[in-house]
Amino acid sequence: MASIGFLSRTHCHLGEGPFFCERRDTLFWFDIVEKKRYAHDSATGTETILDLPEMASAMGVTADGRDIIFTETGLWLWDGADLNQVAAIEADNPLTRSNDARIHPSGAFWLGTMGKGAEPGAGAIYRWFGGSIDLIFPGITIPNAICFSPDGETAYFTDTPTGKLMRVATDPATGAPIGEPAVFFDHAGGAGGLDGAICDGDGNIWNARWGAAALDGYAPDGTRTMTIDLPVTQPSCPAFVGGNRLAVTSALENMDDAARAADPDAGATLLVTLDDDIEPRFEPALRL
Repeated sequence: MASIGFLSRTHCHLGEGPFFCERRDTLFWFDIVEKKRYAHDSATGTETILDLPEMASAMGVTADGRDIIFTETGLWLWDGADLNQVAAIEADNPLTRSNDARIHPSGAFWLGTMGKGAEPGAGAIYRWFGGSIDLIFPGITIPNAICFSPDGETAYFTDTPTGKLMRVATDPATGAPIGEPAVFFDHAGGAGGLDGAICDGDGNIWNARWGAAALDGYAPDGTRTMTIDLPVTQPSCPAFVGGNRLAVTSALENMDDAARAADPDAGATLLVTLDDDIEPRFEPALRL
């Protein structure tokens, strides 16, 4: 079904937001709690670290190659030396932070926030497009699994404690939701929690299942088609890194000494190579 290796054995407290930049042949990811962005250069195997002034969880790249980082106070442009704010998002609320995010084929950025203590309903999902921020789904506890069909007509997301993976129609030209979300897959009562996700080029969804050491595949009709066992208990999010390979971040958050001993690779970033050929799909350019 798949072979499992390691892209990075750096142990993140809360690894999240893997993003593969084709132009640089580099995977970026974040340790939210430790306020760091990691980068792994595929050509050289070199790993570098960017220390950040606040919690950050995701990023995008504009058509002209600029990095936009999603932090606990909003969107920031990283120019290689400094951070400059592009948009404030809950900047006046010290109790929340950024979490899951993904770029729609239109270039719109869907951005999820949550309480730093996962307080019920403290977060939301926003859409950044054309220089403005819209609140699209309020009252979210832990936003996750944000991803989009290749044609831009469907968005997926979850509020992890509900156990329900949702789908909603979207405008392909703007990434705006159309109508009300409906349940795509009901995992309520199942092992672990639905976490980060990505769509491949054929519209299949790949979802990391936090607490269950699993990466699940879903067909576009909502059928769970496979479950890949992982060597970490808390996988958090996948990203394609070329061909049939996915990087999967993980975390050691909330683990005591016994749990750490039982899960020695917790926090590492995995490299999952699928046995079957799939059509990889990388993040589109972010439209400011």
